[in-house]
Amino acid sequence: MPQSKGRRKQTSGRYQLEPEKRQRSKASPRWYGPLMLSIMGVGVVILVWNYTRGDKMSSGVMMFGFGLIAIGFFGVTFWK
Repeated sequence: MPQSKGRRKQTSGRYQLEPEKRQRSKASPRWYGPLMLSIMGVGVVILVWNYTRGDKMSSGVMMFGFGLIAIGFFGVTFWK
């Protein structure tokens, strides 16, 4: 009678006795959060200033303000 080959051992590391520890990502520097929030604040101040000027609303100034807010928001998404 032919001999059975038996059960194969799994070569993947899926079922390990001691799973590998995940490496923690580095924390952001202490100045990073306040910098991003202040960039967003400057953008809001520019938009409010442009709105309250009264005489002529400049689309370039508005785009600059919205750009600063977008840069700050994008930077805050990477804040750890």
